[in-house]
Amino acid sequence: MIHKTPQELREQRSSLLAEVRMSYEQLRDRAEMYSLSMDELDVWHTIEGIDYLLDGDRGDVEARQVSGRVR
Repeated sequence: MIHKTPQELREQRSSLLAEVRMSYEQLRDRAEMYSLSMDELDVWHTIEGIDYLLDGDRGDVEARQVSGRVR
């Protein structure tokens, strides 16, 4: 089992977005239109997983901001 801190997850998330040269919103919009390459789709699924883990850290306000969700 791999353990990562919220900060490490945020850094991984930023790195993945830089790898595909898109913002979260661009990647999300292209995913909704089914217009991602296989590599981009892998990144999208990984980011969804990271966001799920960050949202689970209820005390971390910054994680919710990073994931693009306002509560």
